Amino acid sequence: MISPYALALPWIVVPAIGFWRLSRSTYLRDEPDTPPADALLISIICPARNEARHISEFVRAALSTTYPRCELIVVDDHSTDGTGELARAAGAGDERFQVIDPPPLPTGWFGKQWACHVGAKHAHGDVLLFTDADTRHAPDLLLRGINAMRRRQSDLLSVLGRQDLVSFWERVVQPTMFAVLFSTFGGTNAVSNSTRPRSKIANGQCYLVRRDVYVALGGHEAVRQFVAEDLMIAQQWCAAGKRVHIVAGLDQLSTRMYSSLGEIIEGWTKNAWAGGRYLLPEHPVLQGGMRLLMPFSALPHLVPFAALVFGLLGVVPTFWTTFGAVAYGASVLWTLPTVWVLRIPLWYALLHPLGAAVTAWIFAKAAWKGDRVRWKEREYRAG
Repeated sequence: MISPYALALPWIVVPAIGFWRLSRSTYLRDEPDTPPADALLISIICPARNEARHISEFVRAALSTTYPRCELIVVDDHSTDGTGELARAAGAGDERFQVIDPPPLPTGWFGKQWACHVGAKHAHGDVLLFTDADTRHAPDLLLRGINAMRRRQSDLLSVLGRQDLVSFWERVVQPTMFAVLFSTFGGTNAVSNSTRPRSKIANGQCYLVRRDVYVALGGHEAVRQFVAEDLMIAQQWCAAGKRVHIVAGLDQLSTRMYSSLGEIIEGWTKNAWAGGRYLLPEHPVLQGGMRLLMPFSALPHLVPFAALVFGLLGVVPTFWTTFGAVAYGASVLWTLPTVWVLRIPLWYALLHPLGAAVTAWIFAKAAWKGDRVRWKEREYRAG
């Protein structure tokens, strides 16, 4: 009969492999922070809908760049909370800055893609940087980003930033969601070096593109009906033979994606199925299987803890108590590096089963909703 220690081996070995893959990453901090002699004009384009909580600080941070040639375009996507006025006040007097009010959202477009499309039409740069209003740019982001882009000869360069986790539920759920992403894609080198479109991903919070390639491949119009437009741009550009790379910029970019449990559930539900299904071939059996099994993907984080608790309560035999103790203990140890990188108290590693339970609910809700998406007070059906 198998021993409880042998049964717990996957909880020891699989995370070790995952961390080895994740360690093979490239960092923006290793790029020069001096401008090239022939500095290209970079247009920073930020779509913003009801971002009053973030927009002022975003504008001030973006305009603090030490890069010598840039412009900042905020596209106020029909906000109802004064986002446009706050943005104009934050950037007042800086000739590099403008706020654009786009035409009404056309049928068949997601709001973010439409705002990015309109912003790109108004941009003058040779390089376009698409970013979100809840990001904070360090002064050296553009410098190191453009130098990395040139050194790699990238057509698209995406930056993974640091996640700012403040509230209890952010610190419980977000590490589990990021663990799912990293276990799927690996480190930045794995993504950058892959030539398979379905192995490509970009971070919609911050990515630089060559304008000529962007225009030639249809820009955001080509992904207007996809909820995960960053993923689809990366995959489409890779399929077209373009160089799509990703780097970690933990010191150059930070983001607070969500501030409450409700926002976390709504935000991840939007992307989990409607975007995640494009990681698999479009075969009905594979797509149906993924949709059916998604809610169960969090079970490996839940089973050891449940076995330990039921064992201590005397509900199950000692075998399961030992298995649960070893597997749960290993999971906690492997969660500690993630918690440390995210700069939150280490004891949150003990709560990863709670994060997994919320993740399972998010995946179940996303699978049930399918291609129906609600975001920013708008209803969509993803392509």
